[in-house]
Amino acid sequence: MRFVQRLELENIATQANALAATLGAVIAPVFHYFYGTGRTDIIVVLLFCIVLDWITGIQAAKKKDNTYSSEYGLSRIPRTLFLLALPALGNLLDRVMGTPGFLFYGVTFGLIYHTWNSLTANATRAGWPVPKAVAKLVESEIRAKTERAMRQKEGK
Repeated sequence: MRFVQRLELENIATQANALAATLGAVIAPVFHYFYGTGRTDIIVVLLFCIVLDWITGIQAAKKKDNTYSSEYGLSRIPRTLFLLALPALGNLLDRVMGTPGFLFYGVTFGLIYHTWNSLTANATRAGWPVPKAVAKLVESEIRAKTERAMRQKEGK
């Protein structure tokens, strides 16, 4: 059996590898400039929470209210981009003021908490299993989402 493939230049120097290397060489420094060095994990947590919020929000709208439309979903993209830009702004302000990440971490953890509330409320509204104690913590968020869905239904 042959376990190791022979490395040949034509297998390494492909257009796909060149594109990936170029993107990495451009994106990594830009990411570190805007978010700071060593902060990838917390941004991944925020991004993961945002993705879960989208998933649970779509399910809650479809199952509970039957109010989801692609137009509404597309209108949430600028909001998501704004949520991802706020930690970058916090980092830039920290650099200008010479603070060691106070604004970056404050904004980022605040957004994670807010998004966690939203995704938990969405999961509860979608009928997914959420511990009762957790659902009670986000009761006001559930109520606000239900009222917003009712207003959206009436507007149609």
